[in-house]
Amino acid sequence: MTDLRDITPRQNPDLVYADALTFNFAAALPGRASSPHTRRAYFRWIDRYLVDMAEFDPTEREERVERMHTLPIDTLQGILTAQHLRAWLGILLMEGQGKQALGQARASIITLADLLAEADWVSYETAAGLSRVKPPRAEDGQRPGRWLSPEQLRAVMSASSRIATSENQALRNETLVAILCTMALRRDEVSNARWTDLSIQNNRMVLRVHGKGKKTAVIDVPRPVAKRLQRWRQAIIADKHPFHNGSHIIRRLWKGGTIGLEGLSTDSIWVIVNTAASFADVGHVAPHDLRRSVAGALQESGVPIDKISQLLRHSNVAVTERYLSRLPQINEGALLMSDVLGFDDDEDDDWFSVGVE
Repeated sequence: MTDLRDITPRQNPDLVYADALTFNFAAALPGRASSPHTRRAYFRWIDRYLVDMAEFDPTEREERVERMHTLPIDTLQGILTAQHLRAWLGILLMEGQGKQALGQARASIITLADLLAEADWVSYETAAGLSRVKPPRAEDGQRPGRWLSPEQLRAVMSASSRIATSENQALRNETLVAILCTMALRRDEVSNARWTDLSIQNNRMVLRVHGKGKKTAVIDVPRPVAKRLQRWRQAIIADKHPFHNGSHIIRRLWKGGTIGLEGLSTDSIWVIVNTAASFADVGHVAPHDLRRSVAGALQESGVPIDKISQLLRHSNVAVTERYLSRLPQINEGALLMSDVLGFDDDEDDDWFSVGVE
């Protein structure tokens, strides 16, 4: 059995982080979290913990992975306490993080402490104390998911190209948001999609989606999205980097609009969607809000729930029913009571002026 201390660079000065002993969390984690999605989430939460509790600068992508290989032990020993974890979870709650996010954030810190205890860097009592910290109730602080109307979805799609600073960026953004607004993909599924996942079957374009739990599904690509993909593909071929089918579909861009070889990160997808929504005066919108809005629009249009479930790639229809039940449902009781009371309704009033988002 591998001793976790063996993967901690005690003696190698080239691997010391800020002249301190370091712990290779990235190497130790696979035994505790095999899912790439979970590993990325844990990396993100631990990076956030260091930012909030130790005033570190935030990192992304390769820099974040590098940090996870060299976590400073002295710093961790000072902030891995029940008091720090409880305060941090309170911060996340106040900023609107939901129940699932709070649970995942808590699990990432407890897992880190457990691995450090196995490596004799912190005591088992410390790790046990962290595990006794309960996540705060998220009902009052959870940000409700947005449900955008078709008109709002079209506005976000239009704004995605208008926020661009180059023609390539406009093409990339337009393709990305069109996929999210029609095919209901999760942002990591878009980030990981490659050109080899696209194919023609029975005279129609389809995309093989790599979802949660290593599950795959095939989704039809709407013709307008297929046309955007073709224009984006032509832009990649015309750029400096050679095109190959195994590359990512949605890619990073360098300054000036040059198309890079690497795929676009999930964080960058979030920024593009939220920026486009703000530009379109729709308000705060996350990528998952687009997925939720697709489901809601299909439900309101009378699409059978089994087809919605198939698009969302849920394990069964019951999961989709629970998913749809969380959307804001029509509740007309107050409107009917207003009519009963004979309230005047001046249709010329701008009711949006009261601050409804």
